[in-house]
Amino acid sequence: MLKRLRIFLGPRNFRMLLGLLAATGFTSLALTVVGGDQEWATALQTLLLLAFLLGGAWLILSRLPSEERNRWLGVALPALLAMLIATLVAPQLSGLFMGAGLGWIIAGIFIFRRTGSGHVKAAVKAMRKRDYAAAIAAMNEQVAEEPRAAEHLRFRAELQRLAGRLSAARTDYRRMIELEPESAVAYNGLAEVELQAGRYQQAREAARKAQELAPAEWVAAYNLGMIEDRLHDSRAVIRHIEAALAANMPDSRHRLLAHLYLWRAHTRLEDVPAAQAAQASLRRERRGQEEWQVIISADEAKALRAVLEKDIEQARRLIAGEPVSLSGRG
Repeated sequence: MLKRLRIFLGPRNFRMLLGLLAATGFTSLALTVVGGDQEWATALQTLLLLAFLLGGAWLILSRLPSEERNRWLGVALPALLAMLIATLVAPQLSGLFMGAGLGWIIAGIFIFRRTGSGHVKAAVKAMRKRDYAAAIAAMNEQVAEEPRAAEHLRFRAELQRLAGRLSAARTDYRRMIELEPESAVAYNGLAEVELQAGRYQQAREAARKAQELAPAEWVAAYNLGMIEDRLHDSRAVIRHIEAALAANMPDSRHRLLAHLYLWRAHTRLEDVPAAQAAQASLRRERRGQEEWQVIISADEAKALRAVLEKDIEQARRLIAGEPVSLSGRG
């Protein structure tokens, strides 16, 4: 459970959550010793609890997609507001407000819960157990019922990739493209499948189309630069990776590899100052290295290890100042 939470939050947010728990917990314990059951001590302890809840909620919500984040904000904010009123405005009614806040959380989970078919829920449940065959079988039934629902094809394609069924995943992404010809998500998925299969020219074609459809998004430019790194097209790598970085790439782990690809491109072009600058930027992303180490250690990360493990290791060596050769990755 803790390992999954660490993977979800990332090493930095996980450490912050533990630090927040320790700080609020020890302070609350000290208030118990100093203030006993006095009213001021109880009020401060309630504020500490709210601080932990707010801080923990922020750390968790920051890792969620925007749609999911908004759903949970709708659940949590009214409850936290009620608890804050109970503490600061009407402590004599704290029991009533606390009960109302907790009641809203329970009700909100049902009010804002995501709907989904039994097949999708069965697929998610099987995926969590790493039973990808059962998850794919459930999605086969869902796709049969709704053959023109692109989101179901995308989910099944991702399951196919986890199971190592790249040909089937490729077929699903191509069907997505038939249904939604302007979907950058479908082209990005296809590019990632082709990259995973080592079909770099086909991956490049799909990634180029994704970038045409979403020129302001960092994902397409990043994928395109990574693919061109495998093809040793150094000038194209620099152009696309710099575009991805300029689009405010949010995660340290992706910035780490982006700077690695820039370092390799500049090194191939024998541009020593630019390569040194890329390595200096890479070294500032140590948190990204930690995140990758946690992610690729998971059982579900087999596909990621196949594509990125050598890159992550080379980045680690550059950070550590160990000798590195371009032959370590093409």
